[in-house]
Amino acid sequence: MTDTRQPQPQPQPQGGQGQPYQPPQAYRTGGGQAVRKPRTGAGTVPRTRKARLRVARADPWSVMKVSFLLSIALGICTVVAVSVLWMVMNAMGVFSTVGSTISEATGSGDGGGFDLQSFLSLPRVLLFTSVIAVIDVVLATALATLGAFIYNLSAGFVGGVELTLAEDE
Repeated sequence: MTDTRQPQPQPQPQGGQGQPYQPPQAYRTGGGQAVRKPRTGAGTVPRTRKARLRVARADPWSVMKVSFLLSIALGICTVVAVSVLWMVMNAMGVFSTVGSTISEATGSGDGGGFDLQSFLSLPRVLLFTSVIAVIDVVLATALATLGAFIYNLSAGFVGGVELTLAEDE
């Protein structure tokens, strides 16, 4: 592709010398070459750009998706943490020591007492933790979505949350 435009005539300075206009306060001549003078009061501190933004609306569908994924991650972390904690406590012998003490305290003369080790077995503890994690996923997702609806209603009245974002250069 070739450029078919004609060259545009350049405006001539009023002096008619053919040189571009140079304001006398911005340039000083030193040895025939123009040197830019530094601005007075110019600092060497890097500038920080700032922008004021307002969160006027939160989409409830996207809030629900994000809160669902985060609460699932939290539920998985809870199940893993409880299983690791149970294994550490079992390896330390906490359940057997506390279980024998409770069995002695609640047992009658025939030796039948409360068996803590069978009650706090790993499958039972993980089942209880999983039920709590599922309830937490449902409640956290519902509360976050409800919170988005309430935020949208209140942002309609007061204008939303104003944020100031800054970028360091």
